[in-house]
Amino acid sequence: MPQPEIIVTAPLPPFLYDPLRADFRCHDYSAAADKPGLLAAAGDRVRGLVQGGGTATSTTLLDALPKLEIISVFGVGYDGVPVDYCKRRGIKVTNTPDVLTDDVADVAVGLIMMTGRGFARQERFVRAGEWEKRGIDLTTKLAGQTVGVLGLGRIGKAIAHRVEALGMHVAYTGRKPQDVPYRFFPDLRALAAAADFLVVACPGGPATRNIVDAEVLSALGKKGTLINIARGSIVDEPALVKALADGTIKGAGLDVFADEPHVPAPLLAMDHVVLLPHVGSATKETRKAMGDLCKANLDAWFAGKGVLTLIPELG
Repeated sequence: MPQPEIIVTAPLPPFLYDPLRADFRCHDYSAAADKPGLLAAAGDRVRGLVQGGGTATSTTLLDALPKLEIISVFGVGYDGVPVDYCKRRGIKVTNTPDVLTDDVADVAVGLIMMTGRGFARQERFVRAGEWEKRGIDLTTKLAGQTVGVLGLGRIGKAIAHRVEALGMHVAYTGRKPQDVPYRFFPDLRALAAAADFLVVACPGGPATRNIVDAEVLSALGKKGTLINIARGSIVDEPALVKALADGTIKGAGLDVFADEPHVPAPLLAMDHVVLLPHVGSATKETRKAMGDLCKANLDAWFAGKGVLTLIPELG
C-alpha cells in the first residue's frame, strides 16, 4: 500500500515531523518556496493536513485539496480552522485536548502570582540594584481574592482547582451553569465586576472575538487584573492597552496576543504588565504528548479506525 500523502502547513518540531515522515508522504507547504506549484503538483493526492494550533488555514487552500479527509491540529486551539467549511465537505478535524491542560493552568496561576504579588517587578527591582537603595512596594495578598474564569472547560477547571488551593474564591461564566461549587454569572461584565483577577480561558474564534472589550475592562476596574492564557483575539487589544494606560484596570498578565509574536509597544513599557511568549504548553513532556496525539489521530484515521479526538462541533 502506498503511504498516504499529507500536507504540513506549519513548522513542526522533529519529535512530530520525523515520525510523520516515516509513515506518510509529507509535503511541506510551510517551507515551500513555490506554494502554488506544490499544490498544482500534489494537491489532488493529499488526504491529510497537519497544522499548528495558531495556524490559520484558508478555504482557498482547502479548495486546492479535493481529496482531503482529515485536518490534525498540533494544539488544543483550532480557531484557525474553517470548521463550517469542513463540516460541509465532511473533513474530520482533530486537536490535542487534555494533554496540555496542566501546563496551561500552571501558567495562569503563575501570571496571577506574578501580577498579584508583583514577583516579576520585584525580580527586576533586585537585578537593577534598587534593593540596596530603598524598600520594596507592598503588593496584594492572594488568599481571599476572587478569580473570575471566562470559560470553565478543562483548563478553566484546572485553574479553579489550583487557585482554590491558594485560598482564593472562584466564580465563572459560560454558556450555562455547571455542576461545580463555584458561583455562576450569566453575564461577563457582571463576572468582571465581581473579580479581582479575570482569567480568559475560553476558546478563540468568531464567537469570542473581542468579547473582553472596553465595557468588560471598565467593569473589572481599578481593583482588577486581566489574565489571558487562551487566545489574543478574545481581548480587544487596543481597549486593553488604553485601560492599562489610563489606570482603568490594575494590571495584566498576558501569555497570548492578537498578532503574535508582535506585542503592542506600549505594553513593553508598562511595569504593571507581565508578558510571556505564549508558553502555555511549552514543556518538553507536553509538546511530545501533543505530537504523539496529533499523529495518532492520523494513524487511526488511515487505518480505518476513525479518529481519537474529534472536535466537538463535528461530533
